[in-house]
Amino acid sequence: MLTERLEFVPEREAEIFAAVPSAPAVFLLRGEDAQAEPYVSKTANFRRRLQRLLGPVEERTKKLNLRDRIRWIEYAPTGSDFESAFLLYRLLRSTFPKTYSNRMRFRFAPLVKLHLENQYPRASITTRMGRLTGRTLYYGPFQSRAAAEKFMNDSLDFFKMRRCVDDLHPDPKFPGCIYSEMKMCLAPCFKGCTDEEYSVEVNRVQAYFDSGGESLARDFSAQRDAASASLAFEDAAAIHVRLEKLKPALSQFPEIVRRLDRFLALIIQPCHQPDSVTFFRVESGAISGPAVFPIQSAEHTKSQSMESRVLAVLESFPPAKTPPALEIMEHLALLKRWYYRGRRIGEIFLADDKGVFPMRRIVRGVGRVLRGEGPEEDVPVHTQDRAGMTEIQS
Repeated sequence: MLTERLEFVPEREAEIFAAVPSAPAVFLLRGEDAQAEPYVSKTANFRRRLQRLLGPVEERTKKLNLRDRIRWIEYAPTGSDFESAFLLYRLLRSTFPKTYSNRMRFRFAPLVKLHLENQYPRASITTRMGRLTGRTLYYGPFQSRAAAEKFMNDSLDFFKMRRCVDDLHPDPKFPGCIYSEMKMCLAPCFKGCTDEEYSVEVNRVQAYFDSGGESLARDFSAQRDAASASLAFEDAAAIHVRLEKLKPALSQFPEIVRRLDRFLALIIQPCHQPDSVTFFRVESGAISGPAVFPIQSAEHTKSQSMESRVLAVLESFPPAKTPPALEIMEHLALLKRWYYRGRRIGEIFLADDKGVFPMRRIVRGVGRVLRGEGPEEDVPVHTQDRAGMTEIQS
């Protein structure tokens, strides 16, 4: 995890400070006592941080100084804040297994949860996950709970799935609720529909979330075209109005929001090594990496394309093992923190439903990240291929 190790001797501080880079790094400082708690942190300038922590003690200052307590310096250089945050998380998790979460100050990502294990499924917003191998489906990560709730509620207005949270015991004598009176719910609570009819509606909702809303847009377009072909112009106009109302809901669907058990992405970040970038793979919400990708490799031949080399690195990641739900939530929190930041460095590319990456876009993205350029212009989510790239402003 930490690749470099130095012994700190105060009498040789100038030599030691000169040996470490003036660049981003994650580091750990240990004393003579192996049982003592180490100092763990990340920094944008490792040499300057060490000089402040291990330099001569200044008079009349309250700054932390560990000069007389530290014997060993362990560190790993990093190329981006995302890499630093992920490496720091892994280091804290192994060093402080009971307190690392508080040290990282996690704010878990809001998710849309589709309760398919319920006899009468419904949707809700949660920041707590169960296992991904069950029937329940999760979609995310969203930037905030308010954004997730608005998207879910605006989307469910186009369906008749229930909004109530109770476990239903259908009773024809039950009066129903406001949604059933407004014809916005099939009302399984008082047998307003058969179980088969309700199941069909739930499947439509699942298809909507799975496709990023494209399934409903296609249905509306097909219905409108069929109505026009049969000269039912009033019906066609009404369907067109519904299609126009759908667009604002789809615009709230960030490109990164996916069904988590099908989430497959590649994150490209700057690298601390020259003429290289760093790859991170995200699968089912779990982040793996980093993997250094040199632009010019001594091992590849002229006949080997950049796309094939990128694909080889992607395939070199160890087979995915579904981690515990808490670990996935922590990874999603790191991903959300980076993705929704006002100024972000790096790019993310998402695979399609068949697990195929947009290789040409990835190759162009590698060049942009290497040169420190901004990404391509964003394309509205409801008009672009969901397998396309989500650009990150650098």
